[in-house]
Amino acid sequence: MILVHYCLEGIVIDKKELRKQQIKNLQKAKKQTVADGEVLLDKLQQTPEWQNAESIATTVSNLFEVPTKPIIEAAIHDGKTVYLPKTMPHRQMAFLPFTDYDQLITSAYGIPEPEYNEELVNQEPDLVLVPGVAFAKDSNYRLGFGGGYYDRYLKKYQGPTIALVPSVMEYETAEWGVDDFDVKIDQLILVED
Repeated sequence: MILVHYCLEGIVIDKKELRKQQIKNLQKAKKQTVADGEVLLDKLQQTPEWQNAESIATTVSNLFEVPTKPIIEAAIHDGKTVYLPKTMPHRQMAFLPFTDYDQLITSAYGIPEPEYNEELVNQEPDLVLVPGVAFAKDSNYRLGFGGGYYDRYLKKYQGPTIALVPSVMEYETAEWGVDDFDVKIDQLILVED
């Protein structure tokens, strides 16, 4: 059952319920998302944000997200330093350099992360690729995984943000409630635009 909230603008679907439904949709669309990922990476590499960045932050993708391994490989090939998030207490993140997949440690959330080393933390990479499960094309708001880590980080981050949006994650408008703490993404890269 999906909980629905009404507001002046119309119907808003409960974030938790929409997130659950969207994750089911993403699992069904895995093959298409992998194919979309190739198109999205090509478009990303054509942006000035990518071309001018000496460092990028991304994640290690799960099975239904846009694959980030090709993104990481492309960044390294282009001479960029890649940073991955390490979850910290109080729903904070620290970005640490990626060295090798064998050096990553699986977090309590099941996400491969770098080992924490305070001396290597970079909270201001030149470009941050922001994950999510749904993105609103009209406003650039995102529905994340529910932990609030990225919104807390993005409140302080001053650089450009981009989200790679496979077709299954595209929404015309935010059908979920947008809260004061939600942060817009600077640029959504879509499969077709």
